[in-house]
Amino acid sequence: MEAVILVALAFLLGGVFKGAIGAGAPLAAVPALSLIYSVPFAVAVFVAPNVISNLIQIWQYRGHRPRGALVWLFAAAGAGGALTGTFALVSLDGDVLKTGVAIVIGLYLLFRLFRPTATLALGPATWLSTPVGFVAGILQGASGVSAPVSVTFLSIVRLDRETFIVTIAVFFIAMGVVQAPTLMAMGLLDWRTGGLSLLAVLPLLAGMPLGEAIIRRVSRQWFDRLIMLVLAVMAVMLVVSTQFPASAATG
Repeated sequence: MEAVILVALAFLLGGVFKGAIGAGAPLAAVPALSLIYSVPFAVAVFVAPNVISNLIQIWQYRGHRPRGALVWLFAAAGAGGALTGTFALVSLDGDVLKTGVAIVIGLYLLFRLFRPTATLALGPATWLSTPVGFVAGILQGASGVSAPVSVTFLSIVRLDRETFIVTIAVFFIAMGVVQAPTLMAMGLLDWRTGGLSLLAVLPLLAGMPLGEAIIRRVSRQWFDRLIMLVLAVMAVMLVVSTQFPASAATG
């Protein structure tokens, strides 16, 4: 029961992130699931929440469709990277994957701390969108967390919030469409895991309106600091879990 409550709270928190900034749900949910079960299980369970929440936000912000090739190049490259990363998911040791997730989160936090005002013009960003999207897709497929690359990249392009949300939503859906059948073919996404994935949509969707309400009332700077604190705690917990594997169940 404690594990169920923790997972539900993690998805609820992920929904708050998603509603507020359009991204960040995997950063809350995947580490929590990885701590209790395993990284492959966490990645598989997050498939439905990923696709459904992003479809909702694309519809919600349909009047802010991004212009230019960046979004499509970014999404296509992400799909290719997710396919590659998913194969790595089944071949790497669980502790290696957990450590990888922690390292990725740490790199993201370091970048946010030391380069908070970095910017990139739309032209160069479009050229970079393919290699960056591919790397982000590999991270998504292998660890379930691409934000350290995808969110950081789009944040320095300085898109407005609505366009950012639509762009990152298209990116996540492209990866999810590739990831789901690949996970099924590998036996990681079966009827049981798929059912849990659908159930996980509920707390995630419950948190999204809360995130939207918070971002309207709290300064973005303070909200970002809260996110970074939560991520830092999760990264430490992941590293600690690799030293005490008996405390985690298998998925």
